[in-house]
Amino acid sequence: RIQEAAAIHRLGVLLGQAPSTLKAELSPPAAIPMALPEVPVGLPSELLMRRPDIRRAERQMAAASARIGVATADYFPRFSLTGSFGTQSDKVARMGDSRSIFWSVGPSVSWNVFDAGRISSNIKVQDARLEQALSSYEQAILLSFEEVENAVTSYAQNVIRREALERGVVASRRSVELAVSRFAGGQGVGDLLDVLVAQRDLFTAEDQLVRSEAQLSSDLVSLY
Repeated sequence: RIQEAAAIHRLGVLLGQAPSTLKAELSPPAAIPMALPEVPVGLPSELLMRRPDIRRAERQMAAASARIGVATADYFPRFSLTGSFGTQSDKVARMGDSRSIFWSVGPSVSWNVFDAGRISSNIKVQDARLEQALSSYEQAILLSFEEVENAVTSYAQNVIRREALERGVVASRRSVELAVSRFAGGQGVGDLLDVLVAQRDLFTAEDQLVRSEAQLSSDLVSLY
């Protein structure tokens, strides 16, 4: 019960709500939600772009690429149209005089022509950062593919396992029916032991089937 309450509270928090929001809905016993009858294995790669880790790595790579352009721009001169306006006088009393007013306007050019070594080094640094961002992006892509492939494999194999367990449950029920039928015929105490063994095997098979259904639902959640 403690684990059940903790799971309900965790689901509520994961939905961005109060911990007890889902208590009324999830507290009553209910069957395990069944997985979809068929899940397309060939998932389009565009779905991976929805992952936050991949989007983050892609944006970091784009930012690193943009910084190379900024660093390269330092090689070229910068042009700007500047101006100044003010007053100048050797006496405070004449500061407001129109003859003390001065102004200037005109283009200006700045060019770090003698700083090419620093600019080149900065470009190399930005290139290295871009390579690092590219490696992180590739790693995020590969890890996402690995996780998807693992989830697909686990889901597919557990589908096969559940089908086998379903056949096992059917066979175990048939064994119980046969054992009960023989015991009802009054053939001795030994047949009662056969009934108990057959019932035990049926309970074990049913328990494994329930656990398999739960694992299959969990695999489907992991895949999504």
